[in-house]
Amino acid sequence: MKQTVLKTTVAVLGAGLVSYLGTLAVPMLVLLGVMLLDYITGMIKAYIRAELNSKFGIKGILKKLCYMVMVAVGAAVDYLLRGAVIGAGITLDVKLFFGMLVTVWLTINELISVMENLAAIGVPGFPRLQRILRRLRRTVADESGASDGKKE
Repeated sequence: MKQTVLKTTVAVLGAGLVSYLGTLAVPMLVLLGVMLLDYITGMIKAYIRAELNSKFGIKGILKKLCYMVMVAVGAAVDYLLRGAVIGAGITLDVKLFFGMLVTVWLTINELISVMENLAAIGVPGFPRLQRILRRLRRTVADESGASDGKKE
């Protein structure tokens, strides 16, 4: 009985979240998956290099939770701007521009990190893919006026 109630609660909360997020749901799921891959490959890299440390692991998890906060801030900005624009009598078809932009930018950064982790582990890389990801990151940063603080 308890297991059924738990499953039902999780399903209802998940469905509500996906309904609320709308078009941002799939990119956020992709971001979550890529963050998980980055964390796993980072842990493997640390294990191979004998640098495994729970403090760094927790720091990585907290950093990734803050990524979700960043996406939430982008979505909140979208919500506020949309309300202001509608209040001014202007129709706007775009619902989640900043939330989507932040999500895509973070996903690209995480993919680059996964590629770097795989290279450090010794997995043969695909340099062209890494160049494409870096170019995508620069393009998204240039279009949004953002900077990640890294020099290419």
